[in-house]
Amino acid sequence: MLYLRKKNQLPGNSNPGSPNWPARFKKLAAEAKDARLQNFYAAGVVDGDTPISQVPLVAMDFETTGLDPESNGIVSIGLVPMDLNRIRCSGAQHWILKPREELSTESIVIHGITHSEVARAPDIMRILDELLIALTGKVVVVHHRGIERPFLNNELKARIGEGCEFPVIDTMELEARIHRSRPRGLVNRLLGRHPISIRLAESRARYNLPFYSPHHALTDALASAELLQAQIATRFSPDTPIKDLWR
Repeated sequence: MLYLRKKNQLPGNSNPGSPNWPARFKKLAAEAKDARLQNFYAAGVVDGDTPISQVPLVAMDFETTGLDPESNGIVSIGLVPMDLNRIRCSGAQHWILKPREELSTESIVIHGITHSEVARAPDIMRILDELLIALTGKVVVVHHRGIERPFLNNELKARIGEGCEFPVIDTMELEARIHRSRPRGLVNRLLGRHPISIRLAESRARYNLPFYSPHHALTDALASAELLQAQIATRFSPDTPIKDLWR
């Protein structure tokens, strides 16, 4: 059984084509025109060989008006600073924001943020300094990197003409390495068995983590933080170099 193997024998503990984020940040610092982004990149990021146990982390989650970062906008952001041993809830931050487009009925049903709340909410540029300070020098923990990084990138491009890049550990992708690394067998396909879910709630349940109501940015950030701690303790090791995990 998978849980009885040694950690260095677990499938999926590799990260082909791992980005060289320190070199990327140096290049971006030289190219950035906005002073806030210059400072963010100039602060740098840990070397790829740094063990995950020594890496400063921040879990982040966005609620959005839809799934397309080109046309949809950010409604709320939740941040929770953390490391492998501790989740610092006292340092958590949560913002409701005015998105670039009108809220739809569908999005209100999902995240529960209403027209009246966004009407009095700030634009993301009002909280950008705080946001970048919270991310500076950290590796960001998300569940599905197709949301947070491209949405923030496009929000800034629309406002200041340049986007934002940063390294992420994607807890969904770590689950996919384990549960989606092998194709489904013919028997499973014939019987109509679906692949194991790697959504946040189902992934947490596999580690006996408690259920949290979804679609609140701060709660989902906390849920992702706890999930990463469980993944490292069960599937990887505190000595795993960050380059094996980040994207």
